[in-house]
Amino acid sequence: MKILVVVDMQNDFIDGALGTAEAAVIVPKVVEKIRGWTGEVYATQDTHQADYLTTQEGRNLPVPHCVEGTHGWDLAPAVREALTDFTCLTKPTFGSRSLAETLVIAHQHQPIEEIVLVGLCTDICVISNALLLKAFLPEVPIRVDAACCAGVTPESHRNALAAMRQCQIAVDNG
Repeated sequence: MKILVVVDMQNDFIDGALGTAEAAVIVPKVVEKIRGWTGEVYATQDTHQADYLTTQEGRNLPVPHCVEGTHGWDLAPAVREALTDFTCLTKPTFGSRSLAETLVIAHQHQPIEEIVLVGLCTDICVISNALLLKAFLPEVPIRVDAACCAGVTPESHRNALAAMRQCQIAVDNG
């Protein structure tokens, strides 16, 4: 079984509160990746509440974003349209513990051949989830498609890719 993880392809990270030109550029590439995928697909959604600014993350990044139920929290329309048969997991933190736990259970029932990650932001949530999955499933190959990821800045994107390579996560197209 092959798994594609689509990380936080939400409006606020593309053209909303924390959007970047680099994030907008990868949307068609992520859509193409989803449409061409033959395995299972999981998507994550960064999920905050109205009290975001009182949280540790909110004090360190004082930009309200991905507040549950808002337009910014929604998956980008083109991505949502491409996701026809998938499991969506909300997460209040950078890494999704429920994603890792769900994939450990799935792996016990049917071995996972590989996990591929795409999405936003390379240097925060993609790297956090890649490292978490590597910790929970150390013998499953973890790959990141760099052409389908964007970081907060191009430099932080490159740094995150280099860090993941050091942690034995394969990086494609980067």
